Amino acid sequence: MAIPVRVTYFRHGETAWSLSGQHTGKTEIPLTPRGEEQARALRPRVEATRFLRVLSSPRLRARETCRLSGASQPPEIEPDAAEWDYGDYEGRRTVDIRVERPGWTIFRDGCPNGESPADIKARADRVIARIRTMEGDVALFSHGHFGLVFAARWIGLEVAQAQHFKMDPACASVLRFNPAEPEAADIALWNAPGGPM
Repeated sequence: MAIPVRVTYFRHGETAWSLSGQHTGKTEIPLTPRGEEQARALRPRVEATRFLRVLSSPRLRARETCRLSGASQPPEIEPDAAEWDYGDYEGRRTVDIRVERPGWTIFRDGCPNGESPADIKARADRVIARIRTMEGDVALFSHGHFGLVFAARWIGLEVAQAQHFKMDPACASVLRFNPAEPEAADIALWNAPGGPM
């Protein structure tokens, strides 16, 4: 009998751009000193679970969060778990974009010369499909907007519904799946800070 999959999703620690609210997709921004502390604070959560697989976005901030959290093995790089490609909106803040495009939301409108909601949905679905072939506990180190879409898709919601979730830097969320009951995917823990379990 297959062991049910349980994913602990870790968002990377603080960066200068996450602090300022600037959209950070492909730009390689390092963790701030506080972000490094946040990543280290994830250690009790990481050490409390025997992860059979550790996956990470290719971006430096996710890989560094993984390393500083004390993951027991080097991560497998999962290209599809990279952050949303913001295209022309890379490095810009939502409040400034809405001056030009009132009412803009990434989950409905996407980004010019970047990814659309359909693009990010397809990537999240590929990561979920890959994870659902695995067994046991899986760690995934990734990003904010991608994580919101990942969670929405995990429980069968559309990308637009991801706007109702919030994900802080260096938080942990637990999503579960039982292969015997595909309709039973759920979110067991959401947006928990680092520290003891």
